[in-house]
Order: sequence, then structure tokens, then C-alpha cells
Amino acid sequence: MELPDIHKFPKEKLSQSDIEALEQSAKRARLTALTMVNAAKSGHPGGAFSSMEMFMTVYGVADLTPQNCNDIKRDYVVISHGHTSAGVYGAIAEWGFVPVDEARAHFRQIGSIFQGHVEREVPGIDLGTGNLGQGLSAGVGFALAQRANGHNGRVYVVMGDGGQTKGQIAEARRMAVRHNLTGLVALIDWNDIQLSGKRLDIMPCDIKALWEADGWEAVETDGHSFGAIYEALKDAGRNGKPTVLLCKTIMGKDGLIMEGIADYHGKPVSNDDYAKIAEHLGESADTLTKALEKRKTKPTFTGRKIDFPSAPNIDTGTPFDYEGEKVSDNRGAFGKALADVGKLNYKKDGRTPILVFDCDLVPSVMTGKFRDACPENFIQCGIQEHSVATASGAASLAGVVSLWAEFGVFGIDEVYNQQRLNDINHAGNKTVLTHVGLDVGEDGKTHQCIDYVSLMRNMFGWKLVVPVDPNQTDRVTRWLLKTPGDICMAVGRSKVDGLKYYTGSYTFEYGKADKLREGKDGAIFALGYTAQIALKSAEILSTKGVEVSVYAVSCPLVPDMSAIAEAVKTGHVMTIEDHNVNTGMGAIMALESARKGIVLPKLQTLGVDHYGESGNSDAVRDEMGLSAEKVANSFMEGR
Repeated sequence: MELPDIHKFPKEKLSQSDIEALEQSAKRARLTALTMVNAAKSGHPGGAFSSMEMFMTVYGVADLTPQNCNDIKRDYVVISHGHTSAGVYGAIAEWGFVPVDEARAHFRQIGSIFQGHVEREVPGIDLGTGNLGQGLSAGVGFALAQRANGHNGRVYVVMGDGGQTKGQIAEARRMAVRHNLTGLVALIDWNDIQLSGKRLDIMPCDIKALWEADGWEAVETDGHSFGAIYEALKDAGRNGKPTVLLCKTIMGKDGLIMEGIADYHGKPVSNDDYAKIAEHLGESADTLTKALEKRKTKPTFTGRKIDFPSAPNIDTGTPFDYEGEKVSDNRGAFGKALADVGKLNYKKDGRTPILVFDCDLVPSVMTGKFRDACPENFIQCGIQEHSVATASGAASLAGVVSLWAEFGVFGIDEVYNQQRLNDINHAGNKTVLTHVGLDVGEDGKTHQCIDYVSLMRNMFGWKLVVPVDPNQTDRVTRWLLKTPGDICMAVGRSKVDGLKYYTGSYTFEYGKADKLREGKDGAIFALGYTAQIALKSAEILSTKGVEVSVYAVSCPLVPDMSAIAEAVKTGHVMTIEDHNVNTGMGAIMALESARKGIVLPKLQTLGVDHYGESGNSDAVRDEMGLSAEKVANSFMEGR
């Protein structure tokens, strides 16, 4: 039977023939899912079967098709319980997104896009997930981006019930209500079984009460009834609230031996049981035989190429210059530049919207001027960093420039997993970390973010910029807003000198180390604002007859090898950084030099070698051996 046209709810209710056609299609999709798992000898068939009617209905009604799935203005679908990928692939194959024979044969196989958890390379998959609890946050991000783009669409988030105890989901629920995202619809596969057994035996929670307490419309429905799900989805949002459908289901539904058994959360059935289930679903065991034979060949369906969102259409304006001593701080220069760019583009026809996310830190991260200039594009989220990290990343995939300003320890240390998901999904998230390194001073070791370079180094797509002064900060802010990809800018909070080097016609170039001082007796590479410490150290050394070059490094993840080769000729190289000395800029430079065959005859690395104490920034740096005087002394001792 041919699938009915239920795209964007063309009728009040499904007819009996509609339901019969959908049920027949769901049987094929279930067999596809089971075939995938058995052919791969791994996977999650139980949840794939229990979620099938939800998958089939959502992909049927959503304004998301094989033809428009790469567009911006459409509906979005997030599969939060990404381990049910076999079921998702089975469902979207029925709706024409992917070829069913390729999905059945090449699941979880090298060279195939049909990976163990859903990924964006598969048409129809809007976010690669698998880390439970992040999907609703992504849905919030997509919905906020839709609104900013003036598109009155829907965002559907399909979830499992076991993950409902995760804190990030609660954060996302509150964000959705706070920002009145009535087009956001969540569906929960409520089968009461998790990997280890019964849900209520593992970690009890009143799912419906949790959602209602946060202001959602909670609707209980039969998760295996196409008619009931269709009508509930059609009515969602009518009461002016985000809606969650609590879909009562059976683990392993229509899977005979799998029904209600926790073991089949994550393992295939035997070949004998496969044959029985295949017959029950109206096909034969030959389906698996054919898939296994095709599995011997290379996958041919390549899906879609996933890259960072394209460059936005924004006016980045003209940089401000800061000259003289102690005139500003880097975070203040960031806030001023952000507001300037915001005003130039706010509600201008044809311009890409800029959304700024905040977690109750406006006075500290300097986003207040943007908030005042662009109120509708300022997203206040409260103290909910996990959800914001995911939401801002998802928003960047849906046609907006998305920026989140946050303290270093919260914007990368606390949410590393969420930022890693942004990396995997090739998002275009702009994260501005303030209060990094020892510069946070008095707040002490819990708030001194001394590992942001190494954490970003662990990922593969992020760019990291640590500006030297307010002038470079201004220019980097304008650069990152218009540059595709995940970009992090990290700044301290103290007032620093505005250097003439970075004024006027200076243009930021990612990966370039800036030579601020010439010297023949050695070279100091300094990360970010510590370049100003290095300059003072160089002056002290000069009084002792030692002339050193000073290189300012703002891009520690990509060492400037030409600058390093030049510095090596002096015979003595030192690195200083407001970061863990074992994993930061110095370590990266040493490794990359070795890889390139550059011999460092003398390398000193200065940085953070223990958790800092609480005190003003100068005192904390001095105790760590990073004051200008102590850097100069260390250089002399190392000669």
C-alpha cells in the first residue's frame, strides 16, 4: 500500500485506509531495523520497535522532506535517543529519505553513513545525538533560530523515557517555556524499560508531573496508534504552551520475544527468532540473507556532505582603537564590538540574525550593550549552562549567528561534552569565554579556568583565539561573527594596555604569531595577554644586556611554524602562558616542532603548575612565577 500524504496535517483525522497503510509501512520499517541490527550483530532493536509509530508519524507530518531537508526555513526533527537509529533509518527509508537496501545492509559498517547513533550525514537527521538528555536543548535552539528568521515552523523532539531524570532536560524545558516556544513538540517513548530493567526500579520519577511543573502541556496518548499520535500532534501548541506527548508504548512492540524484555534494549535476536519475527511482520528470513550478501560489498549511498554553516550575511562594521595604558579590558572591548555589530544588523532585511545567549552573567561577560540594542535577539537562559551549550550550537545550524558568552569554567570545563557534540555536528557556535586562567584571581582555584586550551585541543574542528589586548579583541570579535565554524575566544577580566601594534589597519589572521619585539639573545612566545608580561620581562632583560624577541600567540592550537623556526636561531626559546603548563601552548609548540623536524635547542616552558590561590590577579601570577620580574629571572637562569 502507498503511504498516505499527511504532510503538514492536511486533514483533521486519519482515515482507516490511512492508518492501515501506515501500519503496513511500520511493519516494513521494523523489519528494516531488525535486519540492520542482526546484520551488524549489534544495535538497539527494543527502542527502535517501541518508537516506530512516533518516528513514522513525525516524519510524515513534518515540513521536512528529501527535497527540503537542506533548507533553513522548514520543520526540524531531533532524535534525542540516538541509539534507536535503526528504527529511525527504517522510518525515513519508508518516507524516501534513504534507500532501504543500503540501510539494511550497511548499518554500523566502516564507510557507511548509517552509524550506530544518528548522524547528520543521513538526510532527514538534523542533529547527531546519542548522549542522552541533549536533544530537547537542541530543539530549543532550532525553535529560537526559526523565530529569529521569521519562520513559524515546528520542531519535533523524540525522546526515550529512561533519560527523563537527566538535569539538562529540565533546563531545556524551562528555556522553552521562558521563551514561549509553542511550536516545540516533544514526544516521549514511555515503555517503562531501560537497559538495566524496569524504569521505576532504576530511578523513579513522575514524568508527567515534571513536565507540567515546568509549564508544558502534557498529553498522554497511545504510542502505537497512528490516529492518536496524529491528532495529538495536530493539536499541539493550541493552549499557548510547548507540548509533550507521553506516548505509552511496549518495548520491542511487534517483536515477539523482544516485547517487554530489557535485554533487547541493546542486542540482536537469534537467527531463529529473526525468522519468526520476519514472518510475523509479513516477510521472510531471506531479507537478512540478502542484506548479509550485500554487506560484503562497499556502501554506495553517501548521503549528504556535512560542513559548517556558510558565512553569514552581516556587516561587521569598523573596529574601534584603544590606545594608552589601562584604558580597557578585553571583555569590555568584546562587549562593545558585539553591540556595534548587533546594531548594524538588527532587523535589517536580508541580514543574518545574530542571537546572543546569556546565563545570568550580563555584567560580567559584557553582553548588556547588545541586550539593550537588540532585545529580541538576546536570549536570557538563567543558570543553565548545559542546555545553553547545546541550544546555541543547534541554533547555529538553523540560519543564525549564535554566540554564547560565559565564564571559562562554565563554558568549556562544565560543558565539555556539549561542546564536543557541537564539534561532531559541525555547528557554527561562537563561544566567548571570559575570566579564563589566573586572571580571575580572587575567585580562587574553583574558578580559575587553566585548561581551556587543552580541552579545545582535544577536539578536531574548534578554532581558539586568545587575544592580546582590547584592539585585537575588537577585531577578533568581528572576525568570529562572520567566520564559519565553531570558534572560541578566551579573555581575562583585568584591564590591559591597548597596544599600538593592533590598531589602525591591523587585520587578524588566524594562526599567525605577532612579533612585538626584536631580539637576538632569545625569544619568548606568550599566550594572549601574557604577551604584555613578556614585553615587560624583555625590558628588564634589556637592562641586563640581554635582548629577546617577543611573539604574541593568539591561536595556540595552530603554532606559527615560521615564527618558531625564526626564533630557534636565537638559541633560546621560552613559552609563558596563563594555563596548565603541561597541556597548553608550550606543549603544543614542542610537539608540532618535533613533528616538523625543528630542533628546539633550549626550551623553557612557564605556566600554571598547580591550582592557584585566591588573591588579586597580580599576586596570583607572581606566586605562580608569572610576573614580569620572575619571568625575566627564569629566562636568565635558563641561559
